Amino acid sequence: MSIGRVLTGALLTLGAVQPSSAFAQQASGPDFSVPKNEIVKKTENFSPFVNFEAPDRVFWGDSHLHTSYSWDAGLVGNTLGPDEAYRFAKGQQVIASSGQPVKLVRPLDWLVVADHAESLGVAVLIERSDPAILRSEVGRTTHDLYKEGKIYEAFENWGLNVIVGGNDPLKDPALTRTVWEEIIDHAENHNTPGQFTAFIGYEWSSAPGGNNLHRVVIMRDGAAEAKKVLPFAAYESDDPEKLWDWMEVYEEKTGGQILAIPHNGNISNGVMFSVETQSGEPINQAYAERRAKWEPLYEVTQMKGDGESHPILSPNDEFADYENWDRGNWAGEPKTPEMLPHEYARGGLKVGLQMEEALGINPFKFGMIGGTDSHTSLSTSREDNYFGKVSLMEPGPDRFEGEIVPDPQNAGTGTYEFETIASGLQGVWAKENTREALWDAMKRKETYATTGSRMTVRVFGGWKYNADDVLRPDFAKTGYLGGVPMGGDLQNAPNGMAPRLMIRTLRDPDGANLDRVQVVKGWLDSDGQAQELVYDVVCSDDRKIIETRCESAVGNTVNIEAATYTNDIGDSLLMAFWEDPDFDPSQRAFYYVRVLEIPIPRWTTYDAAFYGVGLPEGVPPSQQDRAYTSPIWYTP
Repeated sequence: MSIGRVLTGALLTLGAVQPSSAFAQQASGPDFSVPKNEIVKKTENFSPFVNFEAPDRVFWGDSHLHTSYSWDAGLVGNTLGPDEAYRFAKGQQVIASSGQPVKLVRPLDWLVVADHAESLGVAVLIERSDPAILRSEVGRTTHDLYKEGKIYEAFENWGLNVIVGGNDPLKDPALTRTVWEEIIDHAENHNTPGQFTAFIGYEWSSAPGGNNLHRVVIMRDGAAEAKKVLPFAAYESDDPEKLWDWMEVYEEKTGGQILAIPHNGNISNGVMFSVETQSGEPINQAYAERRAKWEPLYEVTQMKGDGESHPILSPNDEFADYENWDRGNWAGEPKTPEMLPHEYARGGLKVGLQMEEALGINPFKFGMIGGTDSHTSLSTSREDNYFGKVSLMEPGPDRFEGEIVPDPQNAGTGTYEFETIASGLQGVWAKENTREALWDAMKRKETYATTGSRMTVRVFGGWKYNADDVLRPDFAKTGYLGGVPMGGDLQNAPNGMAPRLMIRTLRDPDGANLDRVQVVKGWLDSDGQAQELVYDVVCSDDRKIIETRCESAVGNTVNIEAATYTNDIGDSLLMAFWEDPDFDPSQRAFYYVRVLEIPIPRWTTYDAAFYGVGLPEGVPPSQQDRAYTSPIWYTP
């Protein structure tokens, strides 16, 4: 265990109510009463848990999983539907589409099956030879190719004619309703409040000009509300503002609640966190308010690249080069450096501060989450259990060479299977495992991302914490009473005070030890320019901090040939107390925590060892899983 640097401060306590001694004197039998005026209010209870309600558990899940009901999953060999996806997430062993048995190390607590609204259920309808598919030429051709076993040809035919060409033979609300209600019924059948949460949701897959603007849409509600609508598809509009219109109608029509989570800004070529709307107008206050309302979270890490930051954006951050996908968009348009600040989470958070300075509202005030975006129906995020992005790249000796992002213009924008990453997962701090409690936690941003492991991370920000508070057994209670958790806001700094963060993180019990804990700060300087700085706040193995960094690297125990590692470096528990040493109360700022584990073998290294094949060139044999918490913002 290692502990970060210290400072003294104050502790807050709660008051409560206790009956007076007259209670015992008058209670001579089973029937008695105590006059209200004789009950004495006291400031303490013997039980420290009385009158205190706050999130006390982290619940693990995946908000972005595709099944055979997605066109780019079912038409690429995925034969598993929502039922198998939920059973797998609950910890059951299932048979993957490739015929291999697969199981999680531990069950998940919740899951969102997020199949694409576009061409929803096409592969399932083809499998059934539904007449609706056979009525059109593109449907018949795709159906016949699929039935002949020409899976990839069927995928290409549908993608070229329907997804790209827009000639959708499934524009039938009755047909969409049949498939949508099947998906809803699967979620209802697997939702067991208190044990496992199956959210109802889907993905809106907008990509104007090849720029990725996809959103996962998650409902707080059950079947009664969800069945009153049909998913809004990018066929209807590829403009996020139109999606928000639909979401607003959903809430008005059903009385329910809904949110959207963008992902993969790294394939948006600068559009994800643009300062202009899709129509080319400058973002105004109304747009900023709507985006902040409907999109409280951002999926910062998943299989199609990690999106926290980039070496060009963060040249002084030696960990900003983690699994970046930075070549181009879906159309093969090459990336240019000026696009990057509007693609990565840290850049988006910094742009958000500038927008808030100008508009009074921050459109990019989002919390951080991770998801797999797996199209196999299998939410696998561990390096040693990675079942690929799509079923065609499930484990096998030849899965390194396929292309995931095409290069239609031969401009060097292609990305290959070996470059996918096993990421990611989402930890949610809540009181109970229900749709309502978990969704509410997402809405208030009390949630964090990991690149696949299940390390426990908690951070509180306030003005009056002291170093000893980090050591308290009631750390969380102290945190809530004296400040705000991840996703919260600090305002109007008391005279002479700076934000103080209390941080605790515990290793995944089935994973690697911890390397270090960092605080990432972004702020606006006196000229309105966005700045950033990364502070190491506690290092494992008793390493000292020199200026803002651990004095040395943690080391590396990975045996590349055997694809193994050991936990004889690093720590299982890291705790830190940190006060911003460079705080200016007049400047807007955000703070989030990044936690790094010690190096472990990358999934390609596990593959190479298991199948006896060579490692692909240009991919590191080891990697460090990490967590990103939702920020805490400071507003003057």
